[in-house]
Amino acid sequence: MNTHIQPENSHIIAVLVDNEPGVLARVIGLFSGRGYNIESLTVAETDAVNGLSRITIVTTGTPMVVEQIKSQLRRLVPVHEVSDLTLEGDSVERELALVKVVGIGETRVESLRIADIFRANVVDSTNESFVFQIVGKSSKVDAFVKLMQPLGLNDVSRTGIAAIARGTGRMKKK
Repeated sequence: MNTHIQPENSHIIAVLVDNEPGVLARVIGLFSGRGYNIESLTVAETDAVNGLSRITIVTTGTPMVVEQIKSQLRRLVPVHEVSDLTLEGDSVERELALVKVVGIGETRVESLRIADIFRANVVDSTNESFVFQIVGKSSKVDAFVKLMQPLGLNDVSRTGIAAIARGTGRMKKK
């Protein structure tokens, strides 16, 4: 029996929608109702004049599943544009994280040294803790968090990925 399983790949999908109540719930419902996973989700108003928001979703699936997701998103009424930034050329992606490290003595010094290497900023400090802000690709944030674990990692809050295509193009209302 010859079965060929397509590999699952991570995709960053940007969705331009009307900024109105219930839109995010409908988008999330599309994913949960069909068993699709959302690895990261960010949403913000991007055009107050035209009442538009941008939802950035990171999901994983086979090429066929990702195409189904995009097709179903395009059919939602308040959706103006769906863009697969992973397939459509170069894009810039960033994530912000707040990382709390608790410790005294040498561990504090070491956490500051590592933060400097990663260009993380101290945004809060007490005698026993630091809160670092780090911005970059998710892999950079992951590496920073991993290095902070033995130094007293206490808490992490991450925004999810924000992404935008490079160049002069932009997402537009229908």
